[in-house]
Amino acid sequence: MTFRSFMQAAMAEARAAAVRGEVPIGAVVVRDGEILAAAGNRTREMCDPTAHAEVLAIREACRLVQSERLPECDLYVTLEPCPICAGTISAARIKRLYFAASDPKSGGTLHGARVFSHPQCHHAPEVYDGIDATESETLLRDFFAAKR
Repeated sequence: MTFRSFMQAAMAEARAAAVRGEVPIGAVVVRDGEILAAAGNRTREMCDPTAHAEVLAIREACRLVQSERLPECDLYVTLEPCPICAGTISAARIKRLYFAASDPKSGGTLHGARVFSHPQCHHAPEVYDGIDATESETLLRDFFAAKR
């Protein structure tokens, strides 16, 4: 089986989030080479601090497959997941996590809390970082520069 990145679909969700005034982060859940669910941040729109792209995409994928677990699914996200999202990824038993830009300030996988490294973590996905990182970093930088 040949690797196929779905990061551009996540980037499209991030760009749509930026248009809505949300922090431009997007995520897609993939199963068997098909996008099962996609989302961008909606924390402001939904007045919900947990309405991160990853959480929303995982919720929708779980709804569609009628299970709280997604062991045959991969998650593509445009920024290193925060601790909330890393915990959700673990609970959902996501098989592989692919992310674009690292987040030394608020990340929860390779930085900060390093959720998947804790002994209390019940499941750690395979993690691949740096996919289309420059594009994601530029999108985030431009978004925040426009806010200042």
